[in-house]
Amino acid sequence: MKPTLRSDVRGGAARRAVCTLALSAALAGCGGGAPLFTGDGRPTTLVQCSAQGPLSACTESARGMCGGDFDIVKQSTGNGVRNLLFACRAR
Repeated sequence: MKPTLRSDVRGGAARRAVCTLALSAALAGCGGGAPLFTGDGRPTTLVQCSAQGPLSACTESARGMCGGDFDIVKQSTGNGVRNLLFACRAR
């Protein structure tokens, strides 16, 4: 028996629902990330460097992006990667 238009529409609705749930789950993972701004309103930036290298590799990258001094908001190391979240200081 050939499917009717009605069952095709239901199949499309089910696919849309699954896609919507998958997209919602993916976006929910973004909510637990680093803050976008510091308490005083400065934007933050994340630099990732090799955990085996010196911390200065990350800090020099941050200094170059800021064109000068910066404040470290958070730093962590995991899975062979060093994460440095920072905010540039006002000039």
